[in-house]
Amino acid sequence: MLKGLSMMRPLSRFTRVLSSIVCAALMTPITASAATTGYFNTYSTIASIPPVNGASTTQGFAVGSTYVYSVKNNNSTDATASIYRTRMDNGSTQLMTNGDDGTTVATYMGHGNDLVLSTINGVTHMFVVTIKTGSLSFVKLRYDSATAKYFKVGNYTLQVGGVNKPMAGAKILSQDASNINFLFEYERSFYRGSIPLTANSGVINLTYDFNIDVANALVNGQKVSAIMTSGYVHQGLGYYSGNDSIYVPITHANVSIVLVYRNVSSASGTITSDPNTSFKIVSSSYPTQFEVEGVGVGLGGKLYFNTNRDNNADGVHYFNGYTAY
Repeated sequence: MLKGLSMMRPLSRFTRVLSSIVCAALMTPITASAATTGYFNTYSTIASIPPVNGASTTQGFAVGSTYVYSVKNNNSTDATASIYRTRMDNGSTQLMTNGDDGTTVATYMGHGNDLVLSTINGVTHMFVVTIKTGSLSFVKLRYDSATAKYFKVGNYTLQVGGVNKPMAGAKILSQDASNINFLFEYERSFYRGSIPLTANSGVINLTYDFNIDVANALVNGQKVSAIMTSGYVHQGLGYYSGNDSIYVPITHANVSIVLVYRNVSSASGTITSDPNTSFKIVSSSYPTQFEVEGVGVGLGGKLYFNTNRDNNADGVHYFNGYTAY
């Protein structure tokens, strides 16, 4: 024992308490916040999505682990559609092939307003929201990433209360060994519906889940003037399971807004948007049309989106400064 050690005075009660607080603080893990908060109104472009096969309008959007996917269609007839894929890391973009006939168009996607990705028994599939009623209201594709080909393998009828119903957006809330559980959207109303994991056809019976409050949504701390009366249109739907949030784009002329709604897995009634996170682009470069069509969280937690813009200047982009956790 070192000289004098036995003569040290015992710690005071205050010192012991303070030491306990410090130790507890050091041992407590630091957790990330639910998402970056703030107002986001700038973006970066990673790729252009040019007109193809007579289709000049960008529609549905899905985000995978490597690529994002965009539907192009002829907005006036919805007769045919094509799919582009874009690598998030370098922006390289490729027109995908319809593996059933070797062309780069398909006749069964309708408006192609939204895309959903799912891995089923190790194989990637795409589901297309067509905004049609009847047996082609929801279409299933098998996707071969190595060849950039897709193959039609199924289609479904969407119904609410036994009545055929079109949907404009869809994403997967959960999936297990038996079922895929979808969240569907039509304007401000949201529905749930499930299919057996390997089913390729049938009726998906939708049940009402919740509504979103758009009229009172805050964008950069303020309500949007005349948001319910000036012609804002609902587009596709984004869902990120990492923060249990949906990202809802609405557009009017050269203005695009993305509203964020939290805790949707347990939502009911009418839910309000997160007042601390909002996105808005008012484009002077594209004064007639700047429409965010679809959104999704991808590489690096960025919020990616695709657009319809003036002069066929459609593209794939992400919002600057935002990272989802």
